[in-house]
Amino acid sequence: MKLSTSSLLSLVLFTIEALSQPTEKSFNISDLLNTDLSPEKYFRSLPDPQDQGLTKRQYSRNTYNQLTDGTPCRPVTVIYARGTGQDGNVGDPAAVGPLFFNNLASRIGGTSQLAIQGVTYPANVPGFFAGGDAAGSTAMAGHISTAATRCPSTKIVLAGYSQGAQLVHNAAQRTSAVNAARVAAVVVLGDPKRGQSFGSIPASRTLTICEPGDNICEGGFIITAAHLNYQQNATEAAAFVAGRL
Repeated sequence: MKLSTSSLLSLVLFTIEALSQPTEKSFNISDLLNTDLSPEKYFRSLPDPQDQGLTKRQYSRNTYNQLTDGTPCRPVTVIYARGTGQDGNVGDPAAVGPLFFNNLASRIGGTSQLAIQGVTYPANVPGFFAGGDAAGSTAMAGHISTAATRCPSTKIVLAGYSQGAQLVHNAAQRTSAVNAARVAAVVVLGDPKRGQSFGSIPASRTLTICEPGDNICEGGFIITAAHLNYQQNATEAAAFVAGRL
């Protein structure tokens, strides 16, 4: 059967419209083999196809202070510590921090649901050798206290990369049991203190992501390619956090 030009054009337009329609969330049951989440929680952790285009790359700056700059309290507050040498207080827009924020926002209803507070600290090499900058660790612990006090209904998330992961450990260990109970999730990437505790925060709420070949995660001092590629883990980190909110 030969289609007329008008019929062919109509078919093309129909196909484009059909492909542009939002699809519903779904997952293969085998995905549950790689998680300890229930099917319901895993489903909720998946990004909503209708939201992904709206929130992609919304976090395009290297500094965020939404806990301290007068931004109204939001359902979720992420307190994030960047790695050694990274820009601003969360890293540049292509770094793992902002990629994680964008991915998380797409899973929980958009950026209006999420407040981002970076930890301002030197992020230099001496701080790394000290086990995490002391002033930065204190500042992060202070942000936890501020979030718990100023926003009593917000769910607190702690996250950090490289030296920032050291700060997460240090801050969590300095946090009272009352405030630690407010922490819904902890995720660290390229963690020099892998295997150490996060204070009184239950292990079930924590995720440590360390790639094979990352010497920093093994307690070493050698920067390998594996330590510089955690952008690829932003989705994994966001899925874990979303599943615990």
